[in-house]
Amino acid sequence: MKLTLGEIADQFALELMGDPSTEISGIASLVDAKHGELTFLFSSSYKNHVKDSLASAIVLRKSDSADCDIPVLISEQPRLAWAKIATLFDLTPRPDSNIHETAVVSDRATLGKDVSIGAHAIVEDGVTLGDGVCVGAGCFIGAMVSIGEGTRLHANVTIYHDVHLGSRVIIHSAAVLGADGFGFEFDKETASLVKIPQVYGVHVGDDVEIGAGTTIDRGALNHTVIGDGVKLDNQVQVGHGTSIGEHTAVSGCTAIAGSTRIGSYCLIGGAVGIIDNIEIADHVEITAMSLVSQSITEKGRYSSGTGLMPAGDWKRSIVGFRKLPELIKRIGKLEKGKK
Repeated sequence: MKLTLGEIADQFALELMGDPSTEISGIASLVDAKHGELTFLFSSSYKNHVKDSLASAIVLRKSDSADCDIPVLISEQPRLAWAKIATLFDLTPRPDSNIHETAVVSDRATLGKDVSIGAHAIVEDGVTLGDGVCVGAGCFIGAMVSIGEGTRLHANVTIYHDVHLGSRVIIHSAAVLGADGFGFEFDKETASLVKIPQVYGVHVGDDVEIGAGTTIDRGALNHTVIGDGVKLDNQVQVGHGTSIGEHTAVSGCTAIAGSTRIGSYCLIGGAVGIIDNIEIADHVEITAMSLVSQSITEKGRYSSGTGLMPAGDWKRSIVGFRKLPELIKRIGKLEKGKK
């Protein structure tokens, strides 16, 4: 696929400096780009690499465009421009609007127009698939599930019963939605754990993306709710009855315990742990590897844990940590003595 730089500029309303007839056949990083490719400068700190790039053109901020020897597309948000331009070179196969002969589709399911269902997929009773829905090979869609128009399930996604997906949702392979939440109560008489039935479902809004291997549990006393525009990375665990507000992004390997309420427009880093039954306000950012053990009521950036240090220093610090309770007591006694 080849486009001219002028065509790209016109399509995305970007200011062009240079030859509009420059041919672009792909996109690449600043270091890896070759002749015929378009590259991007996301941070001014890497501006010194521009002169060494073999790219035919570059997207950058106007403040970084001086003395640039190759054609330039101006964007004050180069990463956003990248997201839009990359759609022109996306090779993800398009749905074919066919139902594979090996797919098992219940006669009691309702299918919209141009639905695609891949090989060995299973669609059970009472399922509703909106127009343009794509169900990948090997997917399982349980009874009474509803899926909005334009939603795409990649191969081997599992959707349990009574789950509701909005429109234009993307779910990647091996994700599981609607499995039972982790709910048990200890019975002293039998000295065993008694399972708590998870009688509610999962409700997912519009324009949500759910990564590979991510699991979203169903609820026991209320639905698990994923708001419009939420983005969940790979291998994220969302516990039963949790709600995540619109346009919040959660990075990989984060674990969110049940009945947690997360606000809108939050950014949650990788491998964060969030305990159950707490609230997180809107516009909160939590850095990677943090443990959230209490509610966060005000927007802002939050961290926990300790910084990286050489192993020897860490071992000596551990010794110091163990002495902290005794040191605190001694300081308290000294302060009382001064009074």
